[in-house]
Amino acid sequence: MANSGNTGLTRLRKAAVFSWQGFRAAFRHEEAFRQEFWLALLLVPLGLWLGDNGVEKFLLAGTPILLMLVEILNSAVEAVVDRFGNEWHELSGRAKDMGSAAVLLAILLLVACWALLLLF
Repeated sequence: MANSGNTGLTRLRKAAVFSWQGFRAAFRHEEAFRQEFWLALLLVPLGLWLGDNGVEKFLLAGTPILLMLVEILNSAVEAVVDRFGNEWHELSGRAKDMGSAAVLLAILLLVACWALLLLF
């Protein structure tokens, strides 16, 4: 494989640019991501304040970020599936349903974590 010249700091800079483009695309095109972003903007500082120790702070602040991460991956799956056409296909439906299930699990994890750490 030929070297594309993308090494060291050049590779890191380009990776950062692509990542920033991904965040912007998620925020611009995905309503669910925007909602989770605003929720995280509230919950991350609150979790850092409410946690009694490092582990609690990490769990309370980390679960909203994990939810956004899963939402981005779900949106990426949906975009790829939609790219290949709008006609129904069992595997396309399954992929989208599984991505949605992952988001639901991340939401349930966030709720369970906050409930267990703050209520018990």
